[in-house]
Amino acid sequence: MTDILSNNASVAANTAFGWLVHQTFRLDLVSTGLALVLLVIAVLQIRSALFRNRRMREIEEDMADLRSANLTVKSQLDDTKRKIAEVTLAIAEKSEAREKKIAGELLAIEGLVREFASNVAAKMKEAAPVKIPGSSLPSVDGKAQPAMLEIIRRSLEENRVDLYLQPVVSLPQRKVRFYEALSRLRSEDGAVIMPAQFVRIAAPAGLMSVVDNLLLFRCVQIVRRLSQKQREVAVFCNISGHTLSDPEAFPQFLDFMHHHRDLAGHIIFEFSQDAVLAARPVEEANLRYLANLGFRLSMDQVTKLDFDLARTRRLGFHFIRLRAETLLSGMEHANAAVAAEDLKDLFARHGLSLIAECVENEKTVVQLLEYNIDFAQGYLFGEPRPLRDVPEMNDARHAQTSNVTALPVEPVRRLAG
Repeated sequence: MTDILSNNASVAANTAFGWLVHQTFRLDLVSTGLALVLLVIAVLQIRSALFRNRRMREIEEDMADLRSANLTVKSQLDDTKRKIAEVTLAIAEKSEAREKKIAGELLAIEGLVREFASNVAAKMKEAAPVKIPGSSLPSVDGKAQPAMLEIIRRSLEENRVDLYLQPVVSLPQRKVRFYEALSRLRSEDGAVIMPAQFVRIAAPAGLMSVVDNLLLFRCVQIVRRLSQKQREVAVFCNISGHTLSDPEAFPQFLDFMHHHRDLAGHIIFEFSQDAVLAARPVEEANLRYLANLGFRLSMDQVTKLDFDLARTRRLGFHFIRLRAETLLSGMEHANAAVAAEDLKDLFARHGLSLIAECVENEKTVVQLLEYNIDFAQGYLFGEPRPLRDVPEMNDARHAQTSNVTALPVEPVRRLAG
């Protein structure tokens, strides 16, 4: 619009100028027209020159702005590179310091393992012959109680305590959410000794605290190794009632966990229902102390459902394990106050999560889903396997000491205790 007005004004001005020349100099129309054409050409040339000069100035100003912006961007880029270099260096230094700390902790743990193993012989020499009323002498491969005691002693002395893992999955996705860590002793000839075989002798002999501590060290090692790989994992670590009630061993256990409380999100300590129900004020205080460090607690081997849920939660428990068959057909025998389909909600109101264990077939899973059970464990989802045979844990396969080799065995059903 501006250009049109400008052109119209120019035409009017040129016409007026031509008329003025014609009147002043009395030129004929041809001469006047020629003069007018020359004038228009001159004006156009002047306007074009002025326009080019103005555009050049604008271009120069734009170029100056671009150069200034480029310098600003370069300065900011240099500043960003410097900050990235500083952050990278800080991360590297922090990572190196963290790796050194973890390595130092692992070395310290290895030292504790050796110390425990070296103390086993002295404990065994002090242990009186174990009497187990109401049963025949336990045996392994035909070996009676004295031979079994010797096998346990040598397995502990020589650090042949293996870590086995069994997955705990979420339902209905069946995604692995946790692992349960289980102890297996190994004799000199490679035979795997199950808890049902060694606990009944190791416990009266005062050796369960040694077994529990070795399992704990293994759990700490696996979690530390995985943390180096930036992998998140939570492991259930079983602690026997004998260790919980041991006035010497459990305070040492608490002190150890106090110095490793940064693992609170990764290790869940598990105690049997009998041990929790039999806990005296001292043991209750110890459980609360462990929970106050941030560690979650789990109750397993649950056979009765008429226990005090509020007390259980106050002690720091977050998980309750219950055999699937109890949910499906044994609620009355377990003295349950509610129907199976309402049990999960009852636990949830007290801040407790229910884990159905010993799940071995798809029919059971369908029934558990009808009860809205969130977590399950059993041979259907995976049997206990040595650490090296768990694919998800391959990055941590060296968590066990170099002289320990977990041997694969035929599946053995998980037994209480």
